[in-house]
Amino acid sequence: MALRQIYHRHDASLHSSSSRFVGAPIPRLFKLPPALPLPRPPRCELGGGGDGESEEERRKDADKGRRKEGVTLDDVNPVGLGRRSRQIFDEVWRKFSGLGQISRSRTEEDDSILLIRGPMCEFTVPEAQDTTVLVVGATSRIGRIVVRKLMLRGYKVKALVRKADPEVINMLPRSVSIIVGDVGEPSTLQAAVQGCNKIIYCATARSTITGDLNRVDYQGVCNVTKAFQDYSNQLAQMRAGKSNKSKLLLAKFKSADSLEGWEVRKGAYFQDVVAAKYDGGMDAKFEFTETGNAIFSGYVFTRGGYVELSKKISLPLGSTLDRYDGLVLSVGGNGKSYIMILETGPLADTSQSKLYFARINTKVGFCRVRVPFSSFRPVKPDDPPLDPFLVHTLTIRFEPRRQRSVEAPVNKQQDPRSFKLIMEYIKALPTGTETDFILVSCTGSGIESNRRDQVLKAKKAGEDALRRSGLGYTIIRPGPLKEEPGGQRALIFDQGNRISQAISCADVADICVKALHDSTARNKSFDVCYEFVAEHGNELYELVAHLPDKANNYLTPALSVLEKNT
Repeated sequence: MALRQIYHRHDASLHSSSSRFVGAPIPRLFKLPPALPLPRPPRCELGGGGDGESEEERRKDADKGRRKEGVTLDDVNPVGLGRRSRQIFDEVWRKFSGLGQISRSRTEEDDSILLIRGPMCEFTVPEAQDTTVLVVGATSRIGRIVVRKLMLRGYKVKALVRKADPEVINMLPRSVSIIVGDVGEPSTLQAAVQGCNKIIYCATARSTITGDLNRVDYQGVCNVTKAFQDYSNQLAQMRAGKSNKSKLLLAKFKSADSLEGWEVRKGAYFQDVVAAKYDGGMDAKFEFTETGNAIFSGYVFTRGGYVELSKKISLPLGSTLDRYDGLVLSVGGNGKSYIMILETGPLADTSQSKLYFARINTKVGFCRVRVPFSSFRPVKPDDPPLDPFLVHTLTIRFEPRRQRSVEAPVNKQQDPRSFKLIMEYIKALPTGTETDFILVSCTGSGIESNRRDQVLKAKKAGEDALRRSGLGYTIIRPGPLKEEPGGQRALIFDQGNRISQAISCADVADICVKALHDSTARNKSFDVCYEFVAEHGNELYELVAHLPDKANNYLTPALSVLEKNT
C-alpha cells in the first residue's frame, strides 16, 4: 500500500519534508568503492531518510580511500566500468522495487572488473592469453584495425614495421611489441617470428612497380612462411620431436635409384575388337634423364585405354597418413590432367581393396598441386569415404579422355593423347584444427585495368607459395576497401572471383581475428564483400548474406559451405 502512495503522490513526495514510507529510514542500497567514488542520488529522491553523513564528510572519505588505493583514471577499464555501472543501477531499481528485501553488500571481486588489470568482459577470447600474433603490415589500412582488435581481445601482439619512426610508433598501441624488419630481407624476419603462434599478413606494396609487387606480395610471403617454418622446426628439435607444421616426404626423385619400386602399367576400360585393328596402341615409360629429371611420358592411341604409374607407399616408423590433410606434388610438363588413385585394404588380399580417385590439373612448366584427402571419391559409390590410415598404394593415371585444352606456342599443336610429366617430389601436408597463417589478398575489383594483371599475378604467386608451404592457411580476398565503420551491413562469402562490391576495412579485420581459432577457416581461400543483388542474367546461384554480430560467430556458418584447398 505504501508503494501505491508513492506512485500516486510522486510530486508531493519529492517536496515533502516527512517520509511517507513505513516509518524506518531507507537502508543504503550499495556501498561505493573508496577507490572509485560515484555520485549518490539525493536523499529527497528516495523519499527522505539517510545515514546522517554530510556531503563534505563523504567526499573526504572517498578522497582518503583513493589515496590509500593509489588508483588513477588511467587504471580504469572503460568496458568494465560501463558494464559495472549498468549492474549498479539495475541493482538500485531491483532493491527500490522491493524495499522489504535485505540489501547485498559488494565484494572485492566486483571491483576487479573496473580496472585494466582485470578481465576484458565479453571481449576476452579464451585462447588469447596463450597466443602471440605477428601482424605483418601493422600500419596498413587493415593492419592498424587488426592490431587494436587483437589487443582488445587479450592477445599478445607483435608488429613488423620497416622503420620505427615516431609517426609509425604513434599509430600503434604502446603495449604492442614493435619489430623492425623487411619482408624482402629474410635475415630480418628471424627475430619477428620468435615466440609467435600465428601470423596475419596484411602488408601491401607501396607502388605498382613489378619489382615492388613481387618483393611484398610474392617474395615477402615466401620469406615469412619459411621463417615461421624454421622457427617451428627449431622448437620441435628442442622437444626432441617433429614439428606439426612439417610435410612428410613420400617420394623424392633426385637420382636413378629413387625410381625403384615404381611400376608402369597399361590398361583399358573396355575392349573394342573392331577398333583395336586400327588404333595406334599405347606406350609409357618412367626414366631418369641426363638432365637430372624423372620423367613419366608416353602416348595413348587406344580407344578406352590408359597408362599409369604406381607404387606401394612406405612410411617412416610411427607415421600414418591419417595425421595429414592431403598430398602436394611438385611436377612439370605440358599441362595435361591426370587421375590420382589411392588404394586401401589388406595387402594380402587384393580382392578386398577399395579404390579412391581425384582428378588433378597441371600447368605448362613446373607447378605445385595440392590434393586434399577430402577430394577423393570412391570408385564404387557404395564404398565408405576414404580413410587415409588404410592407404597403401598410390597411382598416377593418364587417359586421353576429358583432357582440357592447353595453350601452346604458335605452330606447335599438342596432341591430347600424348603426355609428359616431370616428377620432383610427393609430400603429405600436415593436418590441424586451426589456421597458422592468414593472408589478406585481393580480388582485383576496383583496381585500374591497366595495372590489374600485374597486381593479381604477384598476389596469386604469393597465395600459391602459402598453399604449398605446409602451414594451415586462410586466404581472404576482399573487394574494394572502404574507410567506414564495420558491422553495419551483411557480408557475402564466395569462391570463384564473382564478387564486385566493396567492403569496410573494419569488417576485413574482424574476419581476420575470427579466423584465428575457427576450424572451418583452415586451408580455405574465399572472396568477401558487402551484400549485393546480382545483375540481371547473372543469377547463377543464391548468395547467402551473413550479418556481423558480436553475439555469435558469423564466420563458421559462412565458411562451412566453402571448399577447402581451393
